[in-house]
Amino acid sequence: MSWALFLDESGQDRRDSPYEVLAGVAVQDRHIWPLIRDLSDAQQMIFGMRLFDAYGAEAKAKKLLKARVFKNAGRLPPIVPAERTRLARELLVAGAASSEERIVALCQAKLEYTQFAFELAERFGAKVFASIIPRLAPRPASKDALRKDYAFLFERFYHFLDSEPDAPMGYLVFDELEKSQSHLLLTQVSGYFVRTQNGRNRARRIIPEPFFVHSDLTTLVQLADLAAYVIAWGLRIPGMDAVARPELERHAEAVRRLRYFAEAESGEQTWGFKVINDLRPAGER
Repeated sequence: MSWALFLDESGQDRRDSPYEVLAGVAVQDRHIWPLIRDLSDAQQMIFGMRLFDAYGAEAKAKKLLKARVFKNAGRLPPIVPAERTRLARELLVAGAASSEERIVALCQAKLEYTQFAFELAERFGAKVFASIIPRLAPRPASKDALRKDYAFLFERFYHFLDSEPDAPMGYLVFDELEKSQSHLLLTQVSGYFVRTQNGRNRARRIIPEPFFVHSDLTTLVQLADLAAYVIAWGLRIPGMDAVARPELERHAEAVRRLRYFAEAESGEQTWGFKVINDLRPAGER
């Protein structure tokens, strides 16, 4: 038995998003394919087609959950599911033939699918981990060492694996970056697991070499993207002072239910989400 941690980011351009979020969705190996199939079936049921077929790529969170989607979805009362699916598919297939009813149907479908995706993840026992960085948080000058947000995620994923019965292994699945960036991240991850004491300890549970995949083709990386976006814009924990978008509250609560949490017999609590206010190593501060 093993667990895969699918990772993606939101707000990394540091423009509009109040937080940069690195999120990971952990799924047990035996649940990966059933969850992917159910998500695919949900897209077929809700949109009348796969989103990849509609957009030529997996739809990103900013396409599914931007403020305009919520605004348009509320322009009409909820459309009954069968009619909503028909209208949404018509707009996806022939975008030029838009109408208010089709636009509203598609926007309502986007919100329904996102919520259902999180509920499916909960049903399959998925866990979410997240490093949350304020937009103006200081960044390290050097690119040699692994950033603290990644190290935190690996630490909490390790604690999760170490607390599971049968001592499972975990592996990391990243959204593929531009080739030079992927090589840089691979070097940083390898250095962390090989040259640091914490990394060497955690390599007992986490395979040190990550896999890189195209997010356009990987449904569960898209799920990590959705979680990261909702955390950045709609979910708040202590230390997050930026105002949340109220329309995301339902989705934020769904992600909160997926958050990893453990309490030891001593009463010590371990949470899967952490706000990191300074990414610089001690020597740079």
